Amino acid sequence: MNHPSSPPPRPDDVHAWVDGRLPEDQRATLEDQLRDQPALLADAQEWKRLNQRISELHAEVLDEPLPTHLLQAASQLGQRQQQKNQWTRWGGMAASVLFAFGMGWFLQPVLSGFSPGTYASQQRSEKAFVMQASVAHAVFSPEVKHPVEVSAAEQQHLVQWLSKRLGRELKVPDLSAQGFQLMGGRLLSGDSGARAQFMFDNATGKRVTLYVGGLSSTTNASSTVTSFQFSQQGKNLSFYWVDRNFGYALTGDLDRPALMTLSEAVYAQLPR
Repeated sequence: MNHPSSPPPRPDDVHAWVDGRLPEDQRATLEDQLRDQPALLADAQEWKRLNQRISELHAEVLDEPLPTHLLQAASQLGQRQQQKNQWTRWGGMAASVLFAFGMGWFLQPVLSGFSPGTYASQQRSEKAFVMQASVAHAVFSPEVKHPVEVSAAEQQHLVQWLSKRLGRELKVPDLSAQGFQLMGGRLLSGDSGARAQFMFDNATGKRVTLYVGGLSSTTNASSTVTSFQFSQQGKNLSFYWVDRNFGYALTGDLDRPALMTLSEAVYAQLPR
């Protein structure tokens, strides 16, 4: 028996009952609901009677096989729909491939060898490098008796010795055009191996030092060349850069344009 609070029968269920498609386990419930809706029950019974009458009138047609032209039309329609679905899938795949290719093409220069962790490690390594260069300049440039370990008089020996210890062929830049002469150099230790310091002075007694050595972490070590970076520790200014995983820092108590001019002269004479 239908509960007084039960919702009215759904129209879809009523039509399924009229067409004989309502599942057996739902049929009794629906018929109880229809008995509480006399007008709807009358309409449903009339629709059911009409269905039965139509079936009786066209029983012969319903039992006939489908005409050949209708079967062919249905088959063609199915094939077209299948092709449409396939092209849609292929189109989506092609768009995805083109998008991925395009993104890879445009981002390759940016992402090659790049990751946030590697970038942060490189930045830390460069900051530590220029800090060590500044400290080394502050320690040795004021020295009166022993500002260098090997003097400029033994430049060839100095360069060969430091090149061997650093594992790379070094070259002492000629800064005479900028008014600075080589005083000599020394071997130092860094956080990732040996470092070299070359010292220069000018006629007024101003001294600058060139600090070089390998860095512990950089991206694309074989090809990376960074732009000039600036740093200042007290009165000492530094321009530094990285060329193929090798750091260079020029430090001195000069104004910034003068130090930049010297840095450009050093960079221009480095071996490539």
